[in-house]
Amino acid sequence: MFKKERQDGRRKALVAGGAGFVGSHLCDALLAEGTDIICVDSLLTGSFDNVRALENHPGFRFIEHDITSTLTIGDEIDEVYNLACAASPPRYQADPSHTLLTNVVGTANLLALAEQHRAAFLQASTSEIYGDPEVHPQPETYRGSVNCTGPRACYDEGKRAAETLCFDHLRQERVDARVARIFNTYGPRMQQDDGRIVSNLIFQALQGRPLTVYGSGRQTRSFCYVSDMVAGLIALMRVSPNPGAPVNLGNPEELPVIELARRVLDLVPGAKDIDFLPLPEDDPQRRRPDIARAKALLDWEPLVPLSKGLASTIDWFAALSPENPDRGKIREKDAEGTYNGYEHQPSP
Repeated sequence: MFKKERQDGRRKALVAGGAGFVGSHLCDALLAEGTDIICVDSLLTGSFDNVRALENHPGFRFIEHDITSTLTIGDEIDEVYNLACAASPPRYQADPSHTLLTNVVGTANLLALAEQHRAAFLQASTSEIYGDPEVHPQPETYRGSVNCTGPRACYDEGKRAAETLCFDHLRQERVDARVARIFNTYGPRMQQDDGRIVSNLIFQALQGRPLTVYGSGRQTRSFCYVSDMVAGLIALMRVSPNPGAPVNLGNPEELPVIELARRVLDLVPGAKDIDFLPLPEDDPQRRRPDIARAKALLDWEPLVPLSKGLASTIDWFAALSPENPDRGKIREKDAEGTYNGYEHQPSP
């Protein structure tokens, strides 16, 4: 209904947020299957280090650009993946207005680009749209319990509005849009200072500091390894026909945060005990995806057990070079306000 056939038989994908944690793994996977990549990232929270190994790949192109400004691409595009938004509370709350605009204006800009190219579009939404859920586990039919004026609203409501834009474009037959509701994802390339549970605990443990657990630690999360998440995103982009509804992607194994901290303590020699701090406002008490729809439509479910994924993530953090202490941190621009080694597309 939407996409024309490519004459050369090749596929080209634009990955917004492609220098971020999940986005960079998605770039790796797409290139490995033979898809050419245009990686777009503002580098506000992403890091070029995440895609540096792809720099000289003939099928890879990097553009520094903030999607809140119009993006022009001359190449023919078949797929647009929108993963462009800070995903950890400290990062998205640092500039809440920009977070909201990234989700709303940025998504609108990318949908316009997809419409122009008649490209399939995948929106990375979030389990945060369920808020502090009153239904457990959370199916896609649940409408959520979100505080629309709270400190997390810039992200929660921004993602909900982005979903609205996607389904409006789909109903109007303007864009072949799909929506993935992503639950907690972890793995190598998480930023050590990004404020998310897994990276926080591992980085603290490796530094020999007490592990920070908020509240009682009895609140639960479900942790999906990044390779499983990427496989789910690609499967959702490629499934036919379009599901016409959001699809949860996550690991249905539910774990109390305190248990996650204990597992990290067991895996990191010399790690100290746990330090309990007050629970942040609007922090969800339970989080677990119902993935029946993903199983039925995509034939997808997570394969990597937490024990294996956690060990791989700890190994990656432990291998960060002491000579390059900023490897896992957000990079700052140089004195001229630019980055070297890749294309910069200025905002109009």
